Amino acid sequence: MTLQQLKYVIEVATRGSINEAAKRLFISQPSLSNAIKDLEEELQIEIFERSNKGISISKEGVEFLSYARQVVEQAELLESRYLNTKPTPQHFSVSTQHYAFAVNAFVNLIREYGQDEYDLALRETKTFEIIEDVKNLRSEIGILYLNEFNGKVINKLLKTANLQFNSLLTAKPHIFISIKNPLAKQSIVTMDQLKDYPYLSFDQGEYNSFHFSEEILSTVIHKKSIRVNDRATLFNLLIGLNGYTISTGVLSADLNGNEIIPVPLDIDESIHVGWISHKNISLSKLGTAYVQELKNAISS
Repeated sequence: MTLQQLKYVIEVATRGSINEAAKRLFISQPSLSNAIKDLEEELQIEIFERSNKGISISKEGVEFLSYARQVVEQAELLESRYLNTKPTPQHFSVSTQHYAFAVNAFVNLIREYGQDEYDLALRETKTFEIIEDVKNLRSEIGILYLNEFNGKVINKLLKTANLQFNSLLTAKPHIFISIKNPLAKQSIVTMDQLKDYPYLSFDQGEYNSFHFSEEILSTVIHKKSIRVNDRATLFNLLIGLNGYTISTGVLSADLNGNEIIPVPLDIDESIHVGWISHKNISLSKLGTAYVQELKNAISS
């Protein structure tokens, strides 16, 4: 087992693809595949599971990667200390539902801990993919919400993947609307008042189940409904069409301006937002710092 092989395994896990990892490492795909197979044979474990759909990390692989990352990090510290080598670019990835505070925290993380070089990823993506990303170590942290409706399904997936949910905040439902919307001056709105306005939600793609929806009340039928894939498009439609979406009420004026505001929704529901991670893997330095930045962004 060599340090180079450990770096290969980490890169493949990060990219989720041997082909993409080979491009990043500037080696051929067969060479990379052979190096990993040699390591698996030496250790007599299967780090990656192969199928027609690609590769995914095995349960043994998750444990192995946690040790491999520690070894590589310590080796890089030694090289930096005694060989005066340039620090290796920092790596960190988070997958999240479309929350402005998650972006705020990411910005503050880079401002505080960013070196001259880093390779970071912030993936605003679909609920099922967030769980898969953290399960397969493509992301160290995932951010999503639970409530009474989706909790049983999501928690079952987390348990199967050996992931844990860590609470960040419990929020009462709000709508996000344009400041020009006729409902913007109200202190609270009802679902009945919203029935003639376009309802905006995030598309969940192949896993478009009610339980994977980013918005609560996903089973409610709307006269006017629009699904989008990104937050900027959703906000533009909120303004252009006087539409609305349902969320936590936590919004960042620094990132999103003052054209969108939250208004409390008159409904007896709660939204529990939290971050997920592997049960048996300690957070990295950047992972720990990012969780703190999440808490700071929410509290502010």
